[in-house]
Amino acid sequence: MKGKFQLYTGNGKGKTTAALGLAVRAACAGMKVYFGQFMKGQDYSELCLPDHFPGAIAMEQYGTPSLICKGEKPSEEDMRSAAAGLEKIKAMMVSGNYDVVIADELNVTVHMGILDENDVMDFIGQRPDDVELVLTGRYAPESIIEAADLVTEMREVKHYYATENFLARKGIES
Repeated sequence: MKGKFQLYTGNGKGKTTAALGLAVRAACAGMKVYFGQFMKGQDYSELCLPDHFPGAIAMEQYGTPSLICKGEKPSEEDMRSAAAGLEKIKAMMVSGNYDVVIADELNVTVHMGILDENDVMDFIGQRPDDVELVLTGRYAPESIIEAADLVTEMREVKHYYATENFLARKGIES
């Protein structure tokens, strides 16, 4: 099967959720999935996916336990973790072991200056023809949008974060 490059971006909720749904669908179809999460080092519910799909889904995080808040500069540890993550996910993509490779929140690393846009474009350019590559995250640069075969923009119309004061709910947002 010929692989494509998919991009899920925009300010609405659902980019990671869509990528997780694709990972499950691919695993149920007998495909092998590598799911790398950039900017995340916290405990998210989806981290148990490899336990539910042993040998079909591999998942790693390339982030620190603390979130980078708006206006905050990323730490040196954030920078090192993302750079190591890009090298790791690139190695997994070209390894021949995975049919689907997902780089969750990779767009945000470019937007925040944690990873260089040219390095990410180089990563995209190394995608083997038989690998489905998915990138997620807000603020996708135009170069990545142009390179993608499929672009879905999640647009926030209404969000309860803006109208109600509560944190992410386990199993729904985290």
